[in-house]
Amino acid sequence: MAGVSENAVMEALGQVHDPDRGKDIVALGMIQGLVIRDGNVGFSIEVDPARGPGFEPVRKAAEGAVLAIKGVVSVTAVLTAERTQGTAPATPGPAPQPSPPPGPAGQAAPQPRKALAPGVKSIIAVASGKGGVGKSTTAVNLALALHAAGHSVGLLDADVYGPSMPRMLGIEGQPTVHNEVLSPMTGHGIKAMSMGFLVDEETPMIWRGPMVMGALEQMLRDVDWGELDVMVVDMPPGTGDAQLTMAQRVPLAGAVIVSTPQDIALLDARKGLNMFRKVDVPVLGIIENMSMYVCPKCGHEAHIFSHGGARKEAERLGIDFLGEIPLDIEIRETSDGGRPIVTSNPDSPHAKAYRSIAEKIWSKLEAREGVRAAPKIVVQ
Repeated sequence: MAGVSENAVMEALGQVHDPDRGKDIVALGMIQGLVIRDGNVGFSIEVDPARGPGFEPVRKAAEGAVLAIKGVVSVTAVLTAERTQGTAPATPGPAPQPSPPPGPAGQAAPQPRKALAPGVKSIIAVASGKGGVGKSTTAVNLALALHAAGHSVGLLDADVYGPSMPRMLGIEGQPTVHNEVLSPMTGHGIKAMSMGFLVDEETPMIWRGPMVMGALEQMLRDVDWGELDVMVVDMPPGTGDAQLTMAQRVPLAGAVIVSTPQDIALLDARKGLNMFRKVDVPVLGIIENMSMYVCPKCGHEAHIFSHGGARKEAERLGIDFLGEIPLDIEIRETSDGGRPIVTSNPDSPHAKAYRSIAEKIWSKLEAREGVRAAPKIVVQ
């Protein structure tokens, strides 16, 4: 049976009209980033920022039009705000929450958007200033360590450009959709959501910043996460749109910084740490990954990437040092094979190291008083 074609999707979207401009959203050039995989369809609708809050009915209409196509099993449509020519860039800040304006005569006023992951008690971001430091491996093992301690855990893969959680958790297939809400996938006892479930892992994600932000919000808002004690968010490396979106839109309980010991990695880790501080997200501590290599034959300890740099940096910056994770082939092989070491070899010293760090993080979450509100970001 032939798959869903791009022409069929665009033809369906051509039946959806912009109520103010009187033309369909395809003719107006508002559809961007169309992705189709195994009946799962994703795209963004570009809209002027001032019209964003009232454009939700059009977004839902677009999703409904595509979902009606034979062979489509799920639709993810996100609104992206493109700055119009001649307007000043808006100062980043929390999403405005005005009262819904009255709609045209005879029509109901647009409803406010749902809250992001309302049943999740605490959300923590696992971040790094640069790629290649083992952040995703750390995130998945920490999530599984928290689950092993008896907590209900979700894992959000926020690295939309390089999603890795489907492979690391050994999950295949696509999420199902019920009443326009996606059901998260499950692996090793934890709930997970990733763009990797919707897009082939060899397909490059060529998305601009607003599209990334919209996709992240939708993976939080339109996924049935249910009641969770904690959600671990695997952030993309750096200090860009994804990090600002999470800090701006989500009440993060804190951030965990992952770094290797060498100076160049610590320099970038410092940037990531300072970014979270500037947007008032508590930094729970630093993890030194690839801290040392212990020869499995002779037991000799080698400091391939130096050693102790993250601990010294934590002391210098006045934050907690959460622990060391060694450079070990078993950690790499189990992660690549979809059997993270915390579950595949729970009695190993490496799994114990992850569990010890997870215990420290949980203690910090328990010590929090109340729920942290999303911060206001001020650019100076």
